[in-house]
Amino acid sequence: MTEDRGLITVASQWSVHETIDRLQAAVTAAGLLVFARIDHEAGAVEAGLALRPTELLIFGHPRGGTALMQDRQTSGIDLPVKALAWQDAGGAVWLTYNEGSWIAERHQLGAASETAVKAIDAGLAAVVHQATQDRAET
Repeated sequence: MTEDRGLITVASQWSVHETIDRLQAAVTAAGLLVFARIDHEAGAVEAGLALRPTELLIFGHPRGGTALMQDRQTSGIDLPVKALAWQDAGGAVWLTYNEGSWIAERHQLGAASETAVKAIDAGLAAVVHQATQDRAET
């Protein structure tokens, strides 16, 4: 797992498509809502361009995000949360998402959001683990 300016990137043992399928299943099982699934590679192909497999899942729940927006409405630009599965030039697959505490820092959220931010971070870590875990763990 790597962290870069609020982005957390986790290696996946699955293809990009399967990683997002697994993430979608984990998110749904956790009671979260899936708002959109975007296949960036397919969009590139439609535009006559090449792009390695890249898919985005947008998900969340009003229970988590509303507290942040009540604290500071600009946090809504980063909500609902997103996770991007992508394949690098070497063929490795990664899942990248924004760290909840980075969102809090970016929008200068206060103590009123602290519990929700911690819950978002813990929830993201759990569903990302389920989506990317080693095949031997399943």
